[in-house]
Amino acid sequence: MSVTAVTAGRASYLASAPLQPGDRVRFVSPSGPGNAESLERAVGYYRDWGLDVVVGDHVLDPHPRASYLAGSDDVRRQDLVDAWCDPDTDAVVCLRGGYGAMRLLDGIDWSRMRAAALRRDGRPKLLTGSSDVTALHEAFRVHLDVPTLFCPMPGNDVFRDATSVRGDVHRWLFEPWAGRSIVGPRTEVLVPGAAEGRFTGGNLSLLAMALGAAEAEARPGGILFLEDIDEEAYRLDSYLLQLQRAGRLADAAGIVLGSWHKCAEPGAVRALMQEYLGDLGVPVLWEQGFGHDPEALSVPLNVDGVLDAVQAGGGIRLAVAEAV
Repeated sequence: MSVTAVTAGRASYLASAPLQPGDRVRFVSPSGPGNAESLERAVGYYRDWGLDVVVGDHVLDPHPRASYLAGSDDVRRQDLVDAWCDPDTDAVVCLRGGYGAMRLLDGIDWSRMRAAALRRDGRPKLLTGSSDVTALHEAFRVHLDVPTLFCPMPGNDVFRDATSVRGDVHRWLFEPWAGRSIVGPRTEVLVPGAAEGRFTGGNLSLLAMALGAAEAEARPGGILFLEDIDEEAYRLDSYLLQLQRAGRLADAAGIVLGSWHKCAEPGAVRALMQEYLGDLGVPVLWEQGFGHDPEALSVPLNVDGVLDAVQAGGGIRLAVAEAV
């Protein structure tokens, strides 16, 4: 499979939905552990949507040392690679986040993953997940150049508790993406302006953790999405400083800030973001709603989009690009 074929595939879901009933999705746990109850519930949601669900062989394996990992690195990596390389796979769904996905990256044969990146219909396979799965979104962007979906995960409580979350994920999976608005109900303009470009990013701490690795060297510019959970202001400050010194902030044509659930007091977080992002000369949105919000919105990554942030009181446009 050529790089050109995959690059063209980045627009594959603009005019046609990623999935349809009968498609195969593979469930994996690349980060933290779940349990049998949450797994059964997750499988039920996706089977109710008419999908053929295959569960990774090791998703409930205990780790021999660390209770915060869903099995050893080797078995978590094996489940991920086996899922992606299955010729009948249409999407790989991460059951939950936590910690551990970045530990898998250096042992993955990316040439093998590239060779298996297209489904039987010629479109790229889809990776879904959020939080710690940011590590995989970045790696898939750099090594595979496929579209991915940063969305709530079916093994987490938020998927169980919020019908709005399940409905939003369903729409992203079963409807085309072109022109789709992703403005949240509380979105505000932090810095006005307009931008267009590729959607990238995810969890702020994971992006900072990746600096110095191969994935961080490929900075596409475009519109950078940032969110986090359970971080004090000084920690967020340190992550932003790392991205600033590495050039990731200066590369962005626009920045979208999601939820800062259980982080420092919102006013303090907003002031910190204004300090780092206010003088970049690019539009910035505040509280777009993706990330760890109890009613988190999904965001497609490695696709093109537009951001039009006007002064307070006016309209805001944040949307996936239209199909050509």
